[in-house]
Amino acid sequence: MIYVDADACPVKAEVERVADRHKAQVRMVANGGLRPSPNPRIEMVYVAEGPDEADKWIAERAGTGDVVITGDIPLAAKCVEAGARVLRHNGEALTPANIGNVLATRDLMSDLRAADPFRQGGGAAFSKADRSRFLDALERALAAIAREAP
Repeated sequence: MIYVDADACPVKAEVERVADRHKAQVRMVANGGLRPSPNPRIEMVYVAEGPDEADKWIAERAGTGDVVITGDIPLAAKCVEAGARVLRHNGEALTPANIGNVLATRDLMSDLRAADPFRQGGGAAFSKADRSRFLDALERALAAIAREAP
């Protein structure tokens, strides 16, 4: 199963394409506002309005053999702990080896932004290279899961 934190996900179409190739099921989880896909492999899951409702839904279900696509670091940490493979939108894999550093960096940057109201901004824009890295990373993750399956 591929779980997508879909509200602000820039790679939904790419997930659908790769899932079709691997015959994987996908759950796009959102608070609403997303059109359902006509693809039978794609299930839209609409959760209640409110902060982190989609994250909670995904975290309760994701585990070993699943892939989670998210830019939310606390959600990623919970999913990594549950045994899921986690990818950010730029193709970066979040693993037990690096999730601690990524979470600490996120917390540090949040503290720095809170301390300096002029330190705002979201970093680099999402690029074609990010999309390409994501496609490659998702292909590799699904292939690895297929190899590990009994």
